[in-house]
Amino acid sequence: MEKNIDELCINTLRFLAVDAVEKAKSGHPGMPMGDAAMAYVLWTRFLRHNPRNPQWPGRDRFVLSAGHGSMLLYALLHLTGYDLSLEDLKNFRQWGSHTPGHPEYDPKRGVETTTGPLGQGFANGVGMAIAQRYLADRYNRPGYNLFDYRVYAITSDGDMMEGISNEAASIAGHLGLGNIIYLYSDNRITIEGSTDLSFTEDVAERFEALGWHVQKVGGNDLDGVADAIQDAINETERPSLIVARTFIGFGSPNKQDTPDIHGAPLGAEEVRETKKKLGWPLEPAFYIPEEALKRFRCAVEDGRVLEDEWNEVYEKYSEEYPKLAAELKDLLEGRIDEGWAEDLPSFRPEDGPMATRSASGKVLNAVAPKLPFLVGGSADLAPSNNTYLKGMGDFLRSGVGRNLHFGVREHAMGGIMNGMALGGMIVPFGGTFLVFSDYMRPAIRLAALSGLHVVYVFTHDSIGLGEDGPTHQPIEHLASLRAIPNLLVIRPADAAETVEAWKAALRCRKGPVALVLTRQKLPVIDRRRYGSSDASRLERGAYVIADPPGETPRLIIIATGSEVALALDAYEGLIEKGIPTRVVSMPSWELFDAQDKEYRDSVLLPGVRARLAVEAACPMGWHRYVGDGGDVIGINTFGASAPCNVLFEKYGFTVGNIVSRAMGLIKTV
Repeated sequence: MEKNIDELCINTLRFLAVDAVEKAKSGHPGMPMGDAAMAYVLWTRFLRHNPRNPQWPGRDRFVLSAGHGSMLLYALLHLTGYDLSLEDLKNFRQWGSHTPGHPEYDPKRGVETTTGPLGQGFANGVGMAIAQRYLADRYNRPGYNLFDYRVYAITSDGDMMEGISNEAASIAGHLGLGNIIYLYSDNRITIEGSTDLSFTEDVAERFEALGWHVQKVGGNDLDGVADAIQDAINETERPSLIVARTFIGFGSPNKQDTPDIHGAPLGAEEVRETKKKLGWPLEPAFYIPEEALKRFRCAVEDGRVLEDEWNEVYEKYSEEYPKLAAELKDLLEGRIDEGWAEDLPSFRPEDGPMATRSASGKVLNAVAPKLPFLVGGSADLAPSNNTYLKGMGDFLRSGVGRNLHFGVREHAMGGIMNGMALGGMIVPFGGTFLVFSDYMRPAIRLAALSGLHVVYVFTHDSIGLGEDGPTHQPIEHLASLRAIPNLLVIRPADAAETVEAWKAALRCRKGPVALVLTRQKLPVIDRRRYGSSDASRLERGAYVIADPPGETPRLIIIATGSEVALALDAYEGLIEKGIPTRVVSMPSWELFDAQDKEYRDSVLLPGVRARLAVEAACPMGWHRYVGDGGDVIGINTFGASAPCNVLFEKYGFTVGNIVSRAMGLIKTV
């Protein structure tokens, strides 16, 4: 009887996936068919979750890193009682459905993270595990294990091939993240055919070398899978990988173990033959036996009991540790005490020139003591990025501090930061050089797609970094980052704007933020000299920093970052030449575009067609602000190895060239 109900439940998972893909006429049925057995064991015997409250803080996390098999996840969520209806399954991959082709972060329905690009979910899980260890260290007390959740994932051959997985696995092994348990679906088939074509390494030995606890089982051996998961739970000093030999498209008479079933429907005839082979009714489609549904829906009552037990512990904890409980409640409810802003440093012109990366480090260290959710580090560049939190300790195997050392692993850093942010209780920050944002781009894009609150500290923002040369000098990177929807990019002009940039970054709760900072020192702009507003106007994306005395401007110069000071020096020369000039600091296109038309027109006067943008980067996109009659001083080539001041001169970022180009505009507009 028990064996029969197990088989019934597993086939229910398989055929919900088969029928959904068939109805959609697209999708990946093979992986759900092959992995249904081990997923069933995990979800019905081990996973601690509450379908009626998917965001219960004490729950285990489940990541389907092999996101192409999304119908397996959707079937599990529907069957166990989450807010995902059978109609949602029938609308798989359709407009407006809750069942997109690859899982997209939907915490209210139990989808813990956005996966699709292989390896990202693997890295997200490492971030979730790091978050658990940090939260446990800060809030758990003897007898009160509020945060003891485990991170489970199903990964694929493709995940194992992607470099980000190896980077993330290396960190997880180094840190001894024993709360990670990954099931590796070793089905040995990819789109092009057998993995023998491209992937013949011994994955088990690789992970053992990376410091993981490794086991091998048959993916359809229910008791073997269960025993392996239990052994992994018992192993608390190392992350665990369970290598499960699975069979893609299990049960399909003609397509099992072939690439034909990886990314296409079985076809009507093969669906019939597969259902016959596995003893499944040919009709109706999306059939769910009552016995199977009853078994899966046990998760509802089990989850209620688990959460009730957790809540009882939390109530007693609140009485014994009221201060920590109050802090924790604020985190759980997404509240930030604005008192942190009281300790922000202020910078004055008389303080002397300062690189914005240095100002950023001072801000970060000033606010961190009041913001316990701020945790992060750098990809081996903390001394250059100024991202180290002094006195806050290091996050190591031997102890939990707030400084993470990601090593030279930018891509994994991005994916891990996403995982840390997914619970909503930590705001991770991560630093590297702007040019290396290329290595992080897939993770940055997914953070933006998921609306995750993470902060990237990108320093060495232009040719101004100097002698390291064109391999390290970002040219196209600002344009590239600005092209990502829902990513807030801020390039402050001086130390004062850097303070405001961090304010904006910490208050932005709808998506990731990229702070773009200089290596070279910049003057702290004396805004009093120009009678302009203080740097707090940064929150509006752009603001007038200098205007012609008593006149209407005939020319507008728009600049960002280090070029704002240059624009102000050019302003002096233009005013002397009788050209009424306005200078606009535009640290953030995204913030400016979010303002109403009245404000935007008050900054970029519609009647002034002579507009000159100045930015030491690719000029792509600037014509939206300068218009058809405007001009842009930018860079359309790679940089060169030379001192900063030489490079700025050679590439035309001089007062003389700005004045000359501005005068040319005045004559032609």
